[in-house]
Amino acid sequence: MTTNSSTQWQYLEQRPSSCWKQLYIKGKRIKANVIYSDMIVNEETPEEAAENWDLPLEAIAEVIKYCESHQELLKQEAAEERRIVLEGVTIEPPVTHR
Repeated sequence: MTTNSSTQWQYLEQRPSSCWKQLYIKGKRIKANVIYSDMIVNEETPEEAAENWDLPLEAIAEVIKYCESHQELLKQEAAEERRIVLEGVTIEPPVTHR
């Protein structure tokens, strides 16, 4: 479920352990906005993004819908992330291998 919305997402989820409110791809540590931004920067079609990220086309469609409808949140979090990075603070837990 999204923050401040009753929309149910099939491929996106909130991460309780994350300091970010934006949604992630279920089962992965990838923020939806990372995929969306990558598509825009690389001028990819949804089909190309699905192939590049090894995700179903439906997941990419959800990413696009989510990111386009949550621009203000994504802008705020991007600004906060830039601020934190400039200060040299680690905000995500380290990746652990099992």
